[in-house]
Amino acid sequence: MKTMKAAVFVRPGKIELQEKPIPSVGPTDALLKISTTTICGTDVHILKGEYPVRPGLTIGHEPVGTIAAVGSAVTGYEIGQRVIVGAITPCGQCSPCLDSQHSQCGGHAMGGWKFGNSIDGCQAEYVLVPNAMANLTPIPSVLTDEQVLMCPDIMSTGFSGAESGHIRIGDTVAVFAQGPIGLCATAGAKLKGASEIFAIDSINGRLEISKTLGATKVINFKTHDPVQVIMEATHGRGVDVAIEALGTQSTFESCLRVLRPGGTLSSLGVYSGKLTLPLDAFAAGLGDHKIVTTLCPGGKERMRRLLNVVAAGSVDLKPLVTHRFKLDDIEKAYDLFANQRDGVLKVAITP
Repeated sequence: MKTMKAAVFVRPGKIELQEKPIPSVGPTDALLKISTTTICGTDVHILKGEYPVRPGLTIGHEPVGTIAAVGSAVTGYEIGQRVIVGAITPCGQCSPCLDSQHSQCGGHAMGGWKFGNSIDGCQAEYVLVPNAMANLTPIPSVLTDEQVLMCPDIMSTGFSGAESGHIRIGDTVAVFAQGPIGLCATAGAKLKGASEIFAIDSINGRLEISKTLGATKVINFKTHDPVQVIMEATHGRGVDVAIEALGTQSTFESCLRVLRPGGTLSSLGVYSGKLTLPLDAFAAGLGDHKIVTTLCPGGKERMRRLLNVVAAGSVDLKPLVTHRFKLDDIEKAYDLFANQRDGVLKVAITP
């Protein structure tokens, strides 16, 4: 039996590289040989035991690679073809999928998130892609792996924060947290037509990157109260859309406090504790506020559209890749990323 290297969840606090069998391909599957992948904040939640998965599971949900094998029912693809697959892998046939709710595939919350959650993920030499014809997206030859590495998850997720907020041309937007997701949300807000974008973080390097992606004003919350700054800058009106991109009580509450009556709080963060609604900021439930949550949209059509945005030069997310590791060193990559050292934003993992 042929084996491969894979980053495996052992227990809370422990992910290690192990040898596992290379998956066999079923009729509707494809086997992808990974050329580049990365580590996500959600993987860190798994590492810390804040999101439960079964021991022995291969982690990771952001694959770029080449097709190594396809099932008997898979047509239209070639062995060796470069493709990406979204972090969300819908079946394309169930009721939620047919209703364009691909992230909730199967009819239960987060059902579309399978890689590194319910099935083996892609921090490995190979990954088995289910429902291949609904999920394999060819990469234009002009694009490199690192140019498209953000598409499977953080670009799709960040953009969806702007999309779910229904940003209109001329809107004022605040994006709380400028990690990878928040930076992509800032870029998405710009593409959607926001004329004023407040970017909030505590790391000046991230705030500088946010300017290149569309932020018109940056706020370091260590030196300035973002709620006060935003309310003064908007003359007490507040913002049309506030995007939460961290997953904490404080950022969620700050989003509510800068939101105008009738505005939308678009929540992207992964929360690991209880959330409470402050009655004053929530206007006791009478402020016509809208709170929407979004899980990364997936499927090959979503990926095709994101690749088009990258190929057109509408957004450049290569600067988000700050560190590079070989798969053999993935435990070191986790240590760096989980502890947010050395200005890390995203790491590229290659075989």
